[in-house]
Amino acid sequence: MTLNELRYIVAVSRERNFRRAAERCFVTQPALSLAIQKLEEELGVKLFERKKNDISLTTVGEAIVEQAARVLDEADRIKQLARQGTNPLVGALRLGAIYTVGPYLLPELIPILHKQASEMPLDMEENTTANLEYQLRNGLLDVAIIALPFVVPGVETLALYDEGFVVAIPVDHPWSSKTCISAEELSQEKVLLLNSGHCFSNQVLEACPSLSRNGEVLQGNSLETVRNMVASGLGITVLPMSATSARYNSPLIKLIPFAAPMPTRRIALAWRKSFSRVGAIEAIASSVKQITSPGFMLIA
Repeated sequence: MTLNELRYIVAVSRERNFRRAAERCFVTQPALSLAIQKLEEELGVKLFERKKNDISLTTVGEAIVEQAARVLDEADRIKQLARQGTNPLVGALRLGAIYTVGPYLLPELIPILHKQASEMPLDMEENTTANLEYQLRNGLLDVAIIALPFVVPGVETLALYDEGFVVAIPVDHPWSSKTCISAEELSQEKVLLLNSGHCFSNQVLEACPSLSRNGEVLQGNSLETVRNMVASGLGITVLPMSATSARYNSPLIKLIPFAAPMPTRRIALAWRKSFSRVGAIEAIASSVKQITSPGFMLIA
């Protein structure tokens, strides 16, 4: 059993295709297939169900691939320790972020972080909370930016800031003269939210429970898609404050604050307890706290 063989089975499990997995591993497909066959023979189990147009993991294969990912992560840590010496800010950092944070926080964060850690490029991934949790637990990510609560065994969190919500309506909507909107009023309108699986939608529904009982809710694939649907006049939506900076403003949309108490969410960093680059966590947290945004309520 070799590390390369473990890399090959992890690649196939992710790509669900031997050709793409071989390309990802920079080997020929026959070489990859032969190595996986050799590993299966050594282990005495079948890792993959091979069908004409589909490849899936067997039950035992799924468990072995998860363990292989952890082994590869530990092997990478050895390389990182050798490269970094006493400097945790040297070497790429695999950073994940939920979809409703990444596009809005990262453009503000990266220039500040780069000044502190110019030798720590970010290998970034945007995804749902559930997928980021899986990637974090299995060593596919080093750090994730998520919304609390995020209770995962073996994972630590550090709260960064609270962020308020705001209502976005078409500029010619009857509410355009309002100075604030109560959460209960949303159930009177057609409200556009992200698809299920996005934690932000759950947070909005928790803040506006009448929506679940009486409201008409439509779904979109991203906040920008939802924003464009609002601009077209299809309905209204709720946005996090970070998504309302000047660069995202549209003359077809008006933003109206919630009546007190304003709904909020808490954004945090999450990382495995075994992750050794504590200085990298501290650098990200420090950089976030240097961002000047009226929508962020920084946590000391």
